[in-house]
Amino acid sequence: MARYTGPKFKLSRRLGISLSGTGKELKRPFPPGQHGANQRRKISNYGMQLQEKQKLRHMYGLGEKQFRTLFAKAQKMQGIAGENFMFLLESRLDNLVYRLGFANSRAGSRQLVSHGHVTVNGKKVDIASYQVSTGDVISLRERSRGLSSVKEAIENRSHLPAYVEFNDTALEGKFIRLPERSELSQDIDEKQIVEFYNR
Repeated sequence: MARYTGPKFKLSRRLGISLSGTGKELKRPFPPGQHGANQRRKISNYGMQLQEKQKLRHMYGLGEKQFRTLFAKAQKMQGIAGENFMFLLESRLDNLVYRLGFANSRAGSRQLVSHGHVTVNGKKVDIASYQVSTGDVISLRERSRGLSSVKEAIENRSHLPAYVEFNDTALEGKFIRLPERSELSQDIDEKQIVEFYNR
């Protein structure tokens, strides 16, 4: 299944969650369409599980196959499968580039990575799904630091998570530890996703 490229606001309204994190999409808090405000559907257990899975998948911008593969990896790790899964998603390179404020969105950060603007520990990495380890230093290549989109994103950054640190002078960030579940989106019920894949 290809990555979703349709209207993001409509998708956010259908899923009932702000996929961008800004909340702008939910000015109308009901599904899109002519009868969106009048829908009174009762959702089955399967429907709820599917919706939670779709929320998380679209939030990080992954295709179904990639998402499923990462979940299988999380299940093999020690600890709680659902939380491990969210930690793996959070430690993807494109997500950390977004968290550090080099881009305004995960789609923008994915483009920065795939176009070869990002380095990890001084080496160019152009794979968006690259799993960053704790202690790794993420930076921009010398020739990429003057990009207007990057400067604008850094200026507009509103929040820096506690599990990363950023050096404004060197324009580099460090992934200092795995996040805690309380630091990640509370709009996601990862237990439903585990149940969906364990049907």
